[in-house]
Amino acid sequence: MPLLIARRLLGALPNLFGIVLITFLLTRALPGDPAAFFAGPAGTQEAVEQVRAQLGLNRTLPEQFWLYVQALARGDLGQSLSTGQPVRQELLARLPASLELVLASLLFAVAVAIPLGVAAARRPGSWVDHACRLLTTAGVSLPTFFTGLLLAYVLYFLLGWAPSPIGRLDPYLTAPPTVTGLYTVDAVIAGQPALAVAAAQQMLLPVLTLGIFVLAPLARMTRASMLSVLSADFVRTARASGLSTGTVLVRYALRNALLPVVTTLGMVFSFLLGMSVIVEKVFAWPGVGSFALEALVASDYAPVQGFVLAMAVLYTLLNLLIDLLYVVIDPRVRLGT
Repeated sequence: MPLLIARRLLGALPNLFGIVLITFLLTRALPGDPAAFFAGPAGTQEAVEQVRAQLGLNRTLPEQFWLYVQALARGDLGQSLSTGQPVRQELLARLPASLELVLASLLFAVAVAIPLGVAAARRPGSWVDHACRLLTTAGVSLPTFFTGLLLAYVLYFLLGWAPSPIGRLDPYLTAPPTVTGLYTVDAVIAGQPALAVAAAQQMLLPVLTLGIFVLAPLARMTRASMLSVLSADFVRTARASGLSTGTVLVRYALRNALLPVVTTLGMVFSFLLGMSVIVEKVFAWPGVGSFALEALVASDYAPVQGFVLAMAVLYTLLNLLIDLLYVVIDPRVRLGT
């Protein structure tokens, strides 16, 4: 197993290099001049050229890329011109907020989508099946920013069930001591259950927004996979043997239907990473997505490149985890071939 993990990580290096190269070229192709932006509207041409020289933008693209790769090899992601802080420090400070949001949304989506898909597959054409289709259609059709604004209007403004969408915590509360960076977990570790509840309540609107978007493909795949498995011979044999309905569904049908669901889970995780950028801006969530978006507007290259590289590494690690889950779900799967 360690050899397999090492082989997969080494195999991901060319992909990561390609992502670094493409991101570098795309940021340079974007309109806008960061030197002119930071020189200010009153800056003269001489001042702009001086800033450009300080940033290294007067060098050729190959030279700039070579210097960037050398810095990456040292673990240096550059410095954010917007905040004046190293990009690595900014990403490490903001990444837990994004991870907490994404992981909570994924947990919510899985908790709703898999039981809903199984129930819809058990009773095709029933009201549960129709409700599943309606929810999945709405989930993939509505833009996340529209869903977020609609939920904020209904749950916060009209009904008052959700707290104001102003970040990770109410301004009158103090963040728990940092252990993992996840406020809900750190509050539990610190023995502050009221603070953990407050942090979870603050996540309600963004988690629902992201969760509704990603549970749609999960529920559809679970339903389709379960329909295929429930009509298989071994399931009919298990039922004829007198096994209980729960045993047939969980031990035989669901376990054999999980492989395509887990594959879809990897894809929706990438959707979550992308959609979190928009959701973070809608709900003033201080994550890496909003940080990268603000840097993009300011033509600040280093944070954008660091954000894309961090997301690529997370996606690579998730794909490795999914490959290992294949073996856990179905030991007949051989990943080394």
